Amino acid sequence: MKVGGVVLCGGRSSRMGRPKAWLPFGAEVMLPRVVRLLGEAVDPVAVVAALGQDVPPLPENIAIVRDEKEGRGPLQGLAAGLNALRGQVDAIYLSSCDAPFLRPAFVRRLIDLLGDAMICVPCVGGYHHPLAAVYRLEVADAVARLLAEHRLRPFFLFSAVPTRVVEAAELADVDPMFESLRNLNTPEEYEAALRDAANSGR
Repeated sequence: MKVGGVVLCGGRSSRMGRPKAWLPFGAEVMLPRVVRLLGEAVDPVAVVAALGQDVPPLPENIAIVRDEKEGRGPLQGLAAGLNALRGQVDAIYLSSCDAPFLRPAFVRRLIDLLGDAMICVPCVGGYHHPLAAVYRLEVADAVARLLAEHRLRPFFLFSAVPTRVVEAAELADVDPMFESLRNLNTPEEYEAALRDAANSGR
């Protein structure tokens, strides 16, 4: 099974106050960092951005897809990413652009656990994490149907197709602190992540 990656970066970043994709992170910028980390586990990788959105420079092999429909959340971004990689892969790992501690081993573990399911999604701390999950391309029809019905929550998709829910115990050995699930939504979370990265040398 060939698996690619899709990174969503078209969100408004309203709580952060500035575009997350452009946040400096050590010697890197946030979006290129996440693309690099994801690219260590899967290939090809595509980025889904909003129409007119300014995107940081990325390697030439990274496709940038423009999501023409704004305000419809990650399900719309997933639809754009699935369409972009159609014919190239069997499944994709979906990530947000603000996951600077993403571990390639975490991505590979979810791929290994997909089995015969259509989706493999982690459930850690009582929450499902749809922006750190594996989706077969066959879910595209179900996604389109939910979008047409304006049912935009990823939970509806998990109920619509066979979904493998992965518990924390199945991931702890590859990511003990579940840092791959750490997203940065506020300036305070960003500053804390910078400190943690500096202290750990990452």
